[in-house]
Amino acid sequence: MRHKRHFLLVVLLFLLGLAGGLYGWLLADLPAPETMTERFVVPSVRITDVHGRVLYDIVDDTYGRQISLPLDEIPLTLQQATIATEDKNFYSNPGVDIWGIIRAFWINLRGREVIAGGSTITQQVARTLLLSDDERTDRTVRRKLRESWLAWRVARTFEKEEILAVYLNQMYYGGLSYGVEAAARTYFGKSASQLTLAESALIAGLPQAPSLYNPFVDPSAAKARQEIVLGLMLQEGFITQEAHDLAVREPLRYTAVPYPIRAPHFVMMVQQQLDDLYTPEQLYESGGLVVRTTLNLDWQSEAETAVAQQITRLNAPLNGGLSHNADSAALVAMDPTSGAVRALVGSPDFFDDEIAGSINMATEPRQPGSALKPLIYAVGMSPDRPDPFTAATMFYDVRTTFTTSKGESYVPVNFSRTEHGPVLLRTALASSLNIPAVAALDQLGVEETLARLADFGVAPPGAPEDYDLSFALGGGEVRLFDLTRAYAALANGGWRIEPYLIEQIETVGGETIYAPEPAGRERVLDERVAWLLSDMLSDDEARLLSF
Repeated sequence: MRHKRHFLLVVLLFLLGLAGGLYGWLLADLPAPETMTERFVVPSVRITDVHGRVLYDIVDDTYGRQISLPLDEIPLTLQQATIATEDKNFYSNPGVDIWGIIRAFWINLRGREVIAGGSTITQQVARTLLLSDDERTDRTVRRKLRESWLAWRVARTFEKEEILAVYLNQMYYGGLSYGVEAAARTYFGKSASQLTLAESALIAGLPQAPSLYNPFVDPSAAKARQEIVLGLMLQEGFITQEAHDLAVREPLRYTAVPYPIRAPHFVMMVQQQLDDLYTPEQLYESGGLVVRTTLNLDWQSEAETAVAQQITRLNAPLNGGLSHNADSAALVAMDPTSGAVRALVGSPDFFDDEIAGSINMATEPRQPGSALKPLIYAVGMSPDRPDPFTAATMFYDVRTTFTTSKGESYVPVNFSRTEHGPVLLRTALASSLNIPAVAALDQLGVEETLARLADFGVAPPGAPEDYDLSFALGGGEVRLFDLTRAYAALANGGWRIEPYLIEQIETVGGETIYAPEPAGRERVLDERVAWLLSDMLSDDEARLLSF
C-alpha cells in the first residue's frame, strides 16, 4: 500500500510538473483581455468645419485611417454580413470554434503547419489585439492554442456586442483603412451608416484578404467576393432571395477620391499649423484628435460656386466680348471682427494639374490691380498727416506726366482711356480712376505708403525701392489673404485683426487641448476714416463715371 501511494504521488507530481511546464510554455506570458485596448489603432486626426462637418481625415502611411462608431450606428446588414461570413455561430459559441481547433491539430499532424482552421470573430480580435506582431503570423498549433485560450477569456470578459464592435472598428479592410467607417469612406466616399446592402456585403468580405479583394486593385475579385458574402447572408436567413438578387445586380459605384477632402487649400493650411503645433508622433499617436476649424462649409460652397461662375463670365462674356483666357481665381472670406476665415478657395480645382490647381493662389503673391487704391487713399486720409485727404479733396483726372524715383517719365491712363477733369476723391475712388490714384501715391511717397500698408498687414515682397508709382495700379505683388485682412480694417472701424483657421482641438473624449488665445487688436486706421472709405466704396452715384 505504501509503495502504491508513493507511486501515485510520483505520478501526481509528474503530472503537476507537466501541467506547470505546459502552462509556462503555452499560457504564462499571455496578456489579460482588458489590455487589448492598448493595441487599438488610434482614430485618425479629423479636420472639421465650424459646425463639425468633416473636411478631411488625415491619413498617415504608417498609422492609417481609423474612425470608431458605436455598434448602433453600424448598419445591421453590415453586422449580419460580417457574422455570416466570419462566424455564423458568433452569438452562441464560447469564443472559439472547437471543431476548427481539432481540424487545425489534424492538419498540423499531417503537414506540420497550420494552414487552415476556423477562427471565430472573437479569435480574430484576440489574435489581432493580444498577440505580438511576430506571433500573429506564426502558423503553429501553439499559436492556435494560445489564440483560442485568449479568445475564450475575451468572451468571458466582454459582451458579444462589445466584441463585435471592436472587430468592426479595428480590423484592417485594406486601403490604409481600419474599421468599417474608414473603409466606407475610402471605397464609397460615404459614412458606414449610409451603406446599401450591396456595399455592406463588399466591405464585410474584405478582412480575410484586403489586398486580394481591394476593389480599386481588382474590382472583379471584389465583386466575386461580395456575391459570396451575399450568398452566405441568404443561407443564414439574414436576407430574402429578392434582397439577395437585387444586391447582386446593384452597380457598385466606388469613389473617385479614396480620401475625400473638402476645401483642400484651406485644409492644407490647417495641416501646416498642426505640423507647427505637434510632432508627427504627438499628432498621430494622440488617440485621435478632432480639429474644429473656422471654415463654414455652406459659405465655402457658395465661394466655390462664385469662383467657377466668375471664371465662366471672364472666358465667355455675355456681351460677346473677347475671352480673357482666365484659368484660375481665388477667394477669401473672413470675419472682420474676429479674423475667423469662413471660406477660402485657392483655385477653381485643386486636382487640375493643367492649371496648377494645387497651388494656393490665396496665399501666393499676385498683382492686385486696383485693389490697393482704397488703402492708398486711407493712408492719405489719416488725421495724423499734416494735410490729410478728405472725401472732398480735388484731384485732376487729366493726362499727367509723373517722374518716378528713377527719374523716368510715367504717364498713367484710365481703364476707359478717357479723362474727366477735376474730380473729388470720393468719385476717384468709387470710379477706380487710375490717374488720381497715381497722383495720390505721388503726394504720399511710395516708401511711406508701403510702411503704412505694412501696418495693415500688407507686405509686398522685396525692398521698398523695388516699387514705384505703378504700385497704385497693381504694379507689385501682394497676397489675397493679406489683402483681405487689410480690408477687414475698413469694415470693423479701423482695427487690424489676426486671421486664424483653428477654433479648437479636442481629443476623441471631448477634452479641449488647444484653443487659440484671442489675438489683440491694433488700431491702424482712424474710425472716421474707415467709415468714410466704406461709405465711398458703396456710393453708387460716385461710381457713374466708370461703371
